[in-house]
Amino acid sequence: MAKIKIKQTGSPIRRPEAQRKVLVGLGLNKLHRVVEHEDTPEIRGMIQAVRHMVEVVE
Repeated sequence: MAKIKIKQTGSPIRRPEAQRKVLVGLGLNKLHRVVEHEDTPEIRGMIQAVRHMVEVVE
């Protein structure tokens, strides 16, 4: 399966608790941290939920 790299670019301060939990679920909790996950529909949905705080890097 393909891999996808996700970088946190925005702060979760003053964001809803659900969005904070999505970031933690992705393994992100500090700015500019990069994590790698399998490219699955579930991960894509999580990225979509917090698309204003993350970016996909290649």
